[in-house]
Amino acid sequence: MTLFPLYLAICAVPAAAGILFKPGAWYREIDKPTWTPPNRLFPVIWAVLYVLMSLAAARVAALPGTQVAIGLWSLQIAISTLWSAVFFGLHRMLAGAVIIALLWLAVLATTLAFLSHDTVAAVMMVPYLFWGTFALALNLSVWRRNPEAVSA
Repeated sequence: MTLFPLYLAICAVPAAAGILFKPGAWYREIDKPTWTPPNRLFPVIWAVLYVLMSLAAARVAALPGTQVAIGLWSLQIAISTLWSAVFFGLHRMLAGAVIIALLWLAVLATTLAFLSHDTVAAVMMVPYLFWGTFALALNLSVWRRNPEAVSA
């Protein structure tokens, strides 16, 4: 587990994007579904997900022949970093949904790659898949409810 701090530090990149591009007044004012979690819950969820995905990556990275799996993990981190800037920064709801859909595919690919090396690591990625599914549904719902706020 000596690699865990490294992978957790890498998760600071998308976390920093989330700090830089906050929901703000724009998000407060748009129409959201009743099943939208309160804003204070998002950092808690992301903290748990970052710890789990970092533990999973550390487990897999310690094994031989896992370059592709760790490459996929890195890809999902890069994609995740984009979303806050696009959705909250640029107010591009549909583009945000496309990013989440790509992120979901990258997380699925990472989970399957991890599964071929370490079942526990793959299971640690499953909450992220669930969260990605929820986040995509939420993003699409917000996009549909706010056609006047849509710029692409």
